[in-house]
Amino acid sequence: MIVVLQRVTYGNVTINGTIYGEVDRGLVILLGVMSDDEENDVDYLVNKVSGLRIFDDVNGKMNLSIKDVNGSALVVSQFTLCADTRKGRRPSFVHAALPEKGNALYEDFKIKMANQNIPVESGEFGAMMSVNIQNDGPVTIVLDSKK
Repeated sequence: MIVVLQRVTYGNVTINGTIYGEVDRGLVILLGVMSDDEENDVDYLVNKVSGLRIFDDVNGKMNLSIKDVNGSALVVSQFTLCADTRKGRRPSFVHAALPEKGNALYEDFKIKMANQNIPVESGEFGAMMSVNIQNDGPVTIVLDSKK
């Protein structure tokens, strides 16, 4: 499972021109589910993301977590994170989870983030979405549950 975290001052996701989810201070989390991902991948990333100290403290040092700053998370499914680009010029998505499994682990991720007392907004699995990210910093971090 792969996540791209972006610390934001604002983020939203729209579907067909309508805002579907939005957050102010917090994280936009782009989530890619691989075919070999399981529940333990979700648990690992939820634990890592909820405790990652990437928000500034009063001294301007990245020393606080999303929970410490009472931030929110906007979780957006993005299977293109699972792209294999090693051969040729066209990405292959053969390692991405099939939709049923991908959606189940995506929903589980959102629930477990909310169980960490983090307000969670989201996009819609499988939908064509427009994501607006006002990156703060910029701070962008990639996490892979297999590495």
